[in-house]
Amino acid sequence: MNEIGVRDVDVVVIGAGQAGLSAGYHLRRTGLEPDRDFVVLDHAPRPGGAWQFRWPSLTYGKVHGMHALPGKELTGADPARPSSEVIGGYFADYEETFDLRVHRPVDVTAVREGEGGRLLVETSEGSYATRSLINATGTWDRPFWPRYQGQETFRGRQLHTADYPGPQAFAGRRVVVVGGGASGTQHLMEIAEVAAATTWVTRREPVYREGPFGEVEGRAAVALVEERVRRGLPPQSVVSVTGLPLTDAIRGARERGILDRKPMFDRITPTGVAWDDGRSVDADVILWATGFRAAIDHLAPLRLREPGGGIRVEGTRAVRDERVHLVGYGPSASTIGANRAGRAAVADIRRLLARKPEPARV
Repeated sequence: MNEIGVRDVDVVVIGAGQAGLSAGYHLRRTGLEPDRDFVVLDHAPRPGGAWQFRWPSLTYGKVHGMHALPGKELTGADPARPSSEVIGGYFADYEETFDLRVHRPVDVTAVREGEGGRLLVETSEGSYATRSLINATGTWDRPFWPRYQGQETFRGRQLHTADYPGPQAFAGRRVVVVGGGASGTQHLMEIAEVAAATTWVTRREPVYREGPFGEVEGRAAVALVEERVRRGLPPQSVVSVTGLPLTDAIRGARERGILDRKPMFDRITPTGVAWDDGRSVDADVILWATGFRAAIDHLAPLRLREPGGGIRVEGTRAVRDERVHLVGYGPSASTIGANRAGRAAVADIRRLLARKPEPARV
C-alpha cells in the first residue's frame, strides 16, 4: 500500500515539449486516459516547451527543421512572428485538441524506487507511484558554461544563450561570441549589425555544409549520436555533428568578415580575452553560445548513469531500468526524432503494462 497522498498511475511523463507531447498523444491513442492512467508534468509556466523562452528576434521564418507534432500540422504561421509565440500557440492548441491535461507549473525533484515495483516520482504537487516513466525534460534548463582562467575577474557582462535577449541589448558594445553552432552564428550575425565590434571564437574550426540535408544525411548524423548513447557517454546534440548549413545569410556574413572565426582564447582578463601568443581583445560582453546538457539530475536516485557519465539506452529504454524511457535524449533530441521516440517509448511501455506488476525490489 502506498503512503497517504501518493497517487497511483501507470505512466508519468515529465516534460511537455515536443517529445513529451508526442508521448502523451501516443498514450491517448492506445486508450490510456489522462489523470487516470497517465499524467503529464511540466515545470514551465505555459505551453511551448523550450521554444517559449527563445529570444524575440528568432522569428518563425528563421527556425530550421521544426517538424509538426503527430496528428496535427502547424499551418498558416506568419514567418515574421517570434517563434516563441508561433510554436507556443501551436503547442497550447495541441494540448487542448488531444486533451492532454498537462499539469503546470510542476517541478519534479526526484525519481526513486517506490513500493511494489513502482517508481516514486516526487514533485511540487505531491508524489506519484508509477509503473513506468517517460522522461522528456530536454536540455534548456542546463546551459553549459565552460570555465576559463580569470573568468571571475571579467568586469563586463557574461551571459548564455539561455538568457539571450536579442541584439539591441548589445548596441554599441564590444562583444565576444563563443560557440560554433547555429545559435552562436545567429547571435553573431544579429549583434554585428548594432555592436561596436564583434569577435567570434570556437574550439574547433567550423564545418559548413553545402547542398540539401536529406534523410540519408540525417540518419548518418543521428547514428553518430546514438553510438555515444549506446556506450553510456553523455550525448552530443544532433546539430553538433551535422555542420552549419551554408545559407545565403551565412555566405554574406563570411564575405563581410563577420564570421571570421578565431581559435579559443586561453584566458579571460578583467577587460576582455587573451591568447598565449600575446593576442588580446577588449570586450564589454562575453556571450556563451556553448550549448546545453541533458536535464536528468532528478533521476540520480535510480543510479542509471554509466561510468562514462551518460545513461545507456536501447531505443528509448534505459538499460539499467526497463521502466524508464528517455525521449528527446541524444539521438531523439531533434524535433522529428522526438516524435518517433514518443511513439517507440509508448509501444514499449504498453508491453510492460501488459505484464503483471513485479514484486518490490529488495
